[in-house]
Amino acid sequence: MPFDESLANAMRDDLGIGPGMAEKKMFGGLCFLLNGNMVCGVHKGGLMYRVGKTAEADALVFQGVRPLSFTGRRMGGIVEADADLPDSTRAALTTMALAHAASLPAK
Repeated sequence: MPFDESLANAMRDDLGIGPGMAEKKMFGGLCFLLNGNMVCGVHKGGLMYRVGKTAEADALVFQGVRPLSFTGRRMGGIVEADADLPDSTRAALTTMALAHAASLPAK
């Protein structure tokens, strides 16, 4: 399996189940979507959160969080995080990512 299922379950718990939430295999891992817009995901290397460009600097303040660059090229507005983040950091990143996804038009 390319990603840690226990991390995926932790993200499921962080997100809760609500209207518009879905899961999709992407990037060699599992992504969580709100109304078709990516919120966050889990991959072989850890976690990722789509916090948006305006919140990216705030997200990068947390220890264990860095810009996402799967291909060596930075993907603006998306951060990557270590798998062993504290629950409070995961919760803060989840809140940022949900707020960003909710601000986008449904797909």
